[in-house]
Amino acid sequence: MIDIHHHLLFALDDGSPNLDTSVAMVEAAAADGITHIVCTPHANARFQFQPDINRERLEAIRARVDGKVALGLGCDFRLSYDNVEDALKNRTKYTINQKQYLLVEFDDLMIPQNMTDVFYELGVAEQRPIITHPERNATIQRHPERMKDWLREGALVQITASSLTGRFGRTAQSLAHQFLDRNWVHFLATDAHNLESRPPKMSEAYQVVAKRYGRETAERLCVTNPRAAFFGEELGRQPAPVGLESDDDQPERRKGLFGRLFSG
Repeated sequence: MIDIHHHLLFALDDGSPNLDTSVAMVEAAAADGITHIVCTPHANARFQFQPDINRERLEAIRARVDGKVALGLGCDFRLSYDNVEDALKNRTKYTINQKQYLLVEFDDLMIPQNMTDVFYELGVAEQRPIITHPERNATIQRHPERMKDWLREGALVQITASSLTGRFGRTAQSLAHQFLDRNWVHFLATDAHNLESRPPKMSEAYQVVAKRYGRETAERLCVTNPRAAFFGEELGRQPAPVGLESDDDQPERRKGLFGRLFSG
């Protein structure tokens, strides 16, 4: 399994506090069957994103884990005005392994109405946004229909593995399954922060998906699609999402990444 969302870099955000913990998290991930990890420190008002320091911390971890897991760099990117402006100017600064995929995180309390336009602009800049853990976002929990426009505009979706096992409560668990039922999910990831409350585990969620949706789906969400994101490859053809039909003039919409991904 390949984990594209993991707060492994130490002493940078609310993830791993020190190098020893980072090493232990890698070992726990490897024991769970994870073969690749994208290290994704936050970029938000609280935590500054510093690429040079990120690379230093990554190399310090690599020196200790002896290739047990392949490690890459990305970002847990908060969708703020300043961040988006910087990402549009510096196309690969925040992306997974400096390729085209960008993990994007909404504010917990408010999502601007122009977010569809933001996704369009990121797509024009050849960045493929991956919405992280929407099932845990309070605004989306109240208004899951807002996902439709973002999916049409080409946004991809990552849900947290432990949402499926109930760690984040019944609402997040139920919404995660609703999104899976509609083929709105492209990735599972741990969003690991530590060894206790937010551990680096995917295998239990893999089995949940395999049992309810089939092993092919579990492989696509935990291995095939994450591998494409890790190496900057195009996703293979995805199952058609259900329920994205609009009451307004759908044919007149911009044909963004959604159109390119799901067209023939």
